[in-house]
Amino acid sequence: MQRSDGRQNGRSTWLTLGLIFFALAVIALALAAFLRGGGDVSAGLRTFSTRFLGIFIEAAPFLLLGTVVSGVIEVFVGRDDIARLIPRNPVAAAVVGSLMGFTFPVCECGVVPVVRRLFSKGLPMSVGISFLLAAPVVNPIVLVSTYVAFWAIAPEIVILRFVITIAVAIAVGLVFALAARPVEVLRPASLAPVMGGSAEAAPTAAEGRSLVTGLIEALRIGSDEFFEMGKYLVIGTLLAAGMQTVVTQQTLISIGSGVLTSVIVMQLLAFVLSVCSTVDSFLALSFYSQGFTSGSIVSFLTFGPMVDIKSTLMFAGVFRRKAVLYLILLPLLMTMLAGLLINLNLPLGAAKGMDVFK
Repeated sequence: MQRSDGRQNGRSTWLTLGLIFFALAVIALALAAFLRGGGDVSAGLRTFSTRFLGIFIEAAPFLLLGTVVSGVIEVFVGRDDIARLIPRNPVAAAVVGSLMGFTFPVCECGVVPVVRRLFSKGLPMSVGISFLLAAPVVNPIVLVSTYVAFWAIAPEIVILRFVITIAVAIAVGLVFALAARPVEVLRPASLAPVMGGSAEAAPTAAEGRSLVTGLIEALRIGSDEFFEMGKYLVIGTLLAAGMQTVVTQQTLISIGSGVLTSVIVMQLLAFVLSVCSTVDSFLALSFYSQGFTSGSIVSFLTFGPMVDIKSTLMFAGVFRRKAVLYLILLPLLMTMLAGLLINLNLPLGAAKGMDVFK
């Protein structure tokens, strides 16, 4: 067991070092691109640091909230509780997972540690994946912000955002549940002990413990997880800030003029900008006012909260590499198809008269 843990720790260290070097390479490319554009080094560093701090300050509180919830789950929720509350039918379980965001209202940063802790408690795969993808959108905070931004001018976008997010989350959750076993998807630290997970993930017995003692233990566990998951957030934020310096919003907007290309551009923009799902509606509203198609806006509002640069890096701390790839590609293709169908059937705004092959 110690030898296996040593190999796992070694792989985690090499993964972290590789991600750091990759982030540094992106930053170097960003500065090089800025300098080629006629800027000076100090201005480039200011631009990069401003974008980095903007993304990190926006995301860190939600990661903190997620890790605190994770600690509470570890202390006060047992595997028996999970088994009793979750339906046995995979489809029903996936539906429950897609709606759990109303119970755990966290964004794409906070949901990752919560899901990892629930997996270590034996949460079924379909529930965990559906919750992971849907919770950043299907929660009260995002519902209100999307309603305020779009209901008066485009209520269909509000409805489509939540319907498509739930449909994609359920579909991807079922794909993972039916096509792979947990040991093939999750890293050992995320598995329940009965499936080969670390003994550290075993549920903490709450019996004989006072509420205050339990809360203190939950905060201790949450703080440990915050620093563990925080390295992925920092690296992901570095990458997002670097990509924003290399690929500007103006560049992407200039090529996003077709029924299909507008969807792809907005998906790339959502991935690069890594905007928190609690505020992305107001950014999407600015693109909508510039004439972007309804389908591209919906794709931005559905794919971005599911997958962006920082959440992708955090996925690496929970899932195996192949699973991370599927977690990116499946939502990408599904939301792309949904956006294209919306543009073909709801020709609103800039979609009027567009050539689908443009």
